[in-house]
Parts: sequence; structure tokens; C-alpha cells
Amino acid sequence: MDTQPHPLYSYDSLKLVLFSGKGGVGKTTISSAFARFWGHRFPQERILLISTDPAHSLGDVLLTPVCDRPQPQSDLPNLSIRALDAQELLQNFKQRYGEVLQLLVERGSFATAEDLTPVWELNWPGLDELMGILEIQRLLNENEVDRVVVDMAPSGHALNLLGLMDFLDNFLAALDLFQEKHRAMSQAFTGRYSADEADRFLKEMQADLTAGRQLLQDATRTHCLVASIAEPMSYAETARFLGSLQDLNIHAGGIFVNRIVKWEDSPQMGDRYHEQQQILEHLQEIAQPLPLFLLPQLPEEPLGGTALDLLLAQIRPSEDEPTAPVVPAIQWPDKILPSLSDFLSEGRQLAIVGGKGGVGKSTVAAAIAFAMAQRHPDSKIRVVSIDPAHSLGDAFGLNLSHEPQQILPNLTGVEINSEILLEQFREDYLWELAEMISGDRTDPDNTLQLLYGPEAWRKIVAQSLPGIDEILSLLAVIDLLEQNTEDLIILDTAPTGHLLRFLEMPNALADWLGWIFKLWIKYQDVLGRTEFMGRLRTLRQRVVKAEKKLKDSQHTEFIGVIQKGTATLAEQVRLSESLAEMGINQRYLVYNRFEPSDSLTEVKARETLTHHTLVHLPNLPRSIEPLERIKGAASLLF
Repeated sequence: MDTQPHPLYSYDSLKLVLFSGKGGVGKTTISSAFARFWGHRFPQERILLISTDPAHSLGDVLLTPVCDRPQPQSDLPNLSIRALDAQELLQNFKQRYGEVLQLLVERGSFATAEDLTPVWELNWPGLDELMGILEIQRLLNENEVDRVVVDMAPSGHALNLLGLMDFLDNFLAALDLFQEKHRAMSQAFTGRYSADEADRFLKEMQADLTAGRQLLQDATRTHCLVASIAEPMSYAETARFLGSLQDLNIHAGGIFVNRIVKWEDSPQMGDRYHEQQQILEHLQEIAQPLPLFLLPQLPEEPLGGTALDLLLAQIRPSEDEPTAPVVPAIQWPDKILPSLSDFLSEGRQLAIVGGKGGVGKSTVAAAIAFAMAQRHPDSKIRVVSIDPAHSLGDAFGLNLSHEPQQILPNLTGVEINSEILLEQFREDYLWELAEMISGDRTDPDNTLQLLYGPEAWRKIVAQSLPGIDEILSLLAVIDLLEQNTEDLIILDTAPTGHLLRFLEMPNALADWLGWIFKLWIKYQDVLGRTEFMGRLRTLRQRVVKAEKKLKDSQHTEFIGVIQKGTATLAEQVRLSESLAEMGINQRYLVYNRFEPSDSLTEVKARETLTHHTLVHLPNLPRSIEPLERIKGAASLLF
């Protein structure tokens, strides 16, 4: 009789567990199974499973409706499921703090409350992350639940959320400078100062922020558990993610390696098994001293409570396993028609590859770029990753960076570094915008203004603002298109939720610039800065032009990528519907890792997907060099 305690009992003391990892590795499946495990183990406690991913799949995995209100599970009533609605949270935040925030900003700028009111109606990029961290913090602080399991966005955007504590710290410091100006003026004119509602707000928010930071960084209460699979790109992203968690002082509590195959069960999968064993050795090395748990590859996708419970019942600590008896021979699959068309011959200048995290977007983007470069040796091709958690370099087996790197004589690759772009954006626009909003006219006699106004606004723009990745990525793409030095640009994008934010960014940024123009027109006699406003007007024109190009089917091609799986297909349906609403045309859908035994019934049953041409990319050999795999994928797609 096995008397060993369950391997997950070691997490019993925790109050908050965060699940993240590379997109597509099963983090929603694992986080849902873990939440149900806690629900069974602690029947007297209130457990909440919550998603901060703007393109969450909780409902698809649990087979239950999910909304912004906690929904108790019928078979496990102490477990509730919730997906954050950023817009509703914003409205609640506005009702609670809107007036005092407007008051503080009034005290730090020339604008009035009337001027600031429209800001609440604008699109706030990064809002889901900012509201998410505040809401999780509130739930635990106000004791609404006993334990929280968080299904986070894929690793790049999960790190953005976790890093928002630093943003809020600096934002509150800036607001306190606005208030300090008010305190100094009151003291100067009346000889005394009494604390008001703004002081109380700042004190309350700082206390909440301190408590939230302590919660996230307290290893006795909070762990971040990393979902992964035993494949090279997932391993590389897991290693980077663990390093970033360490920088944030957030405790990594273990690695959950999903979809493990056994040699004796699947000798025909020898190629994959051989690669898996090599990657497991590397994962063991980076995991030390953290636990490494293995979850099996199941014949069917685990959907619903019963299947999730059975999955977690099979979890086991990692242990040495025998390697495959022989390294399998390399076998390439046959090409399956139809193929992708020749985008360059059709006059396309931009190809955008998108889909759910982990479906193989980077592989498909790399293969399209490789194929176009080989077919058109006299054309210049560039493939660009705008995903904060880059995998494009991993797909090629290269260390790509912000500077273009030669892959083929006519093909270059780039992984956008948002920090470099942000510094340039500050120099071009943000520093002067901060001075303008503060009302600073560099008047040496205006001591209070110089002490408190510009410094506070500079504090705000000196950091990575929520949603800044999408703004910077958009501007980088605009620059590339305007330079007209490349014949075709292929974008490897972030997973669905943040891809949609990127595609919405032209409209959002144009609205924000429109608000700034209205403000300037009202106060231009005081503000001056005509040359600066001219530059902003030019920026807005460029953004509007870029939006038109994104919607021009003769200029831009959107290629969706899917894999087998209910959650993957459901997310692609939502993405396709959103693209149609935006007026962005999509012809092709690449079914990655297609197996002849895969049934297309589920794909064909989703009417939205039947409007696209389905292109099959079969499973590729695993025991080969990355560039050879991309070359093979290119020949299979075209």
C-alpha cells in the first residue's frame, strides 16, 4: 500500500498560487485541476480560480460558463470560477476613486476636472493587468476568499502583471508630489494645512500596495508555479521566466511538465520521446532545488471536472527514466494540399501570424519567412517578433535581438526589445508631453511648479506604462513599413488577447492623441509648444495610415494558427470573429501538428472557421536542428 503523501500537499500552507508559462503548454488545464484539488482537499474553505488572461480558456476547459462573477461549481460548491472583466473593474474603480484621482491630477497639471473626464472613456491598454493585480489583492485583503488560484496570461504578459507593483509604486509617488504641491501652497497662503480626501486616498492605496507586494513576495503564502512541456522552445522560455521571477523576488514553487509520453506506451512516438528525455534533463537542472512534476499525455483532451481530477491523480515527481533504445530514424511527412499562396507575388507587404499561445505561431512565421526568402532571392524579407516572451530565435535556433540578424542572404530576423523602443519614445514624445501636461513653461520664478509638477509627470513616464508593449510594437511596425526597405514583413505576434490589443492600438492611440489635441487647443495660449504638437499630429496621421494598411487585404495578410484541442479551436473562433469586427481579412488557417488520425469534424462544426482555407502542417521530426525543421516546414506549407 502506497503511504507516500500526495506530492501537492507541500502547497497546503499557501494562500495564493499563480500559474503561468509559455502559451499552449496547458497552464489553464493544470491551474483548473489544481484548483479542484484544493477544493476537494479543503471542503470548508472558499477557493477561487480566477483568470487574468484577456483570452482565457477557463470555460472551454471546465465545460462551464465563466464570467466576472464567481460561479460555484455544481459538484464542488466551495470552488468558484471567475474571469476578470477589465472594463467592469474600471467602472468600479472610477466610482470609488475617480473624483479623488481627478482632483490629484488637477493639482499636478493645468487641466480641470472637466478636461479630464473624457479620459475615463478612452481605451486603456494594459488595463486588464492593472485591474487584475488590484482585484486579487482586494479579494485576499478583504477576506472574501480563503485561497486563490490564478490562471495567468502566458509568461511575457504575466511578468508585466507582476511588475505592475513597481509601476503603482512610482505612480503613487507622482500623485503624492501633486498633493505635496497642494500642501505647500496651502501652507504658504494660510499658514496651516489639514489633511483631505486626497491624503486619505494616497495613504490607503500605499497601504494596499505594500500589503499586495508583501503577499506576492512572501514565499510562505504565495508561489508561482510554472507550466511547461518537454520541448526546446518551452524549455528556453521556462528558463527565462524563472530568472525573471527571481528578479521580481517572487518565489517559484515548482515546474509542472505536461504531456509526458512513455516509451512502452508509444514506441511509434520514439522521435518525440527521445527529445523529451533530453529536455527533461535540462529542466531538472534549472529546476533545482524546486520540485519538478510530470503529467501524462492523455489519449483525449481532459475537459470537465472529472477528467481534470483524473489528470491530477496521475501527477508524479520527476524521476530518471530509461532513454529510448535507439535514436529513431528521421521521417518527413508528406505534403498535404492545399498550400499557402505566394504572398509576395500577390503584392502583400505585411503578413501577421496569430493564434492561441503555444500553437506554433513562431514556427509558422519562421517557415513563411524562410519560404518567401527562398522563392524570391532578389526580395528582402524580415521576420519580426512582437511577443514580449520571444520564441522566434528559438524557432530558428538563433539568438535574435533588437538589431536585424542575417538568417539567409535576403532574410533577417528581429526580436523587438521594448526597453530600447521605450527610451526612444520617451525622447521623442513622453518627456516633453510630461512637461506640457504639468503646465511647465520653465519659469524660474515658479518654484512650486518646478519642484512638484514636471518631476511628478516625469516619474510617471519614466517607467513602463501598462500596455506600452503594444504601443511600441505598433510604432516599430509603422517605422518598418514607412522605411520601405523590406519587400515583405512577417510578424510573429503575442497570444490572442494581446494580439487583439495590438490590432486595436491604432484606434486607441489615435483617440488618446485626439484628447491631447483638444486639450492643447483649449490652452494653447498658455502652453505654446506648437512644434511639439505638430510632431504629435504627424504621429497621429501615421497611426491612422497604419490602421488603414492593417485593414487593406491587398497589403496585409493575416494567417491564423491552430492545433488539435477544444480550447484552441474555441479561442480561434473568438479571434476570427474579432478580426471580422475590426475589418481585418483572414484567408488562411494553418492546422499545426496535424496527424492523419485527427478528425476535422470539430473544425468543420465551427462555422466561423469554415470560411478560411485550412492548410495542414503535419507533425515535424523532433530530433533535428531547428533551422532544418523550419526549412522542412516551409516546404510543407507552400
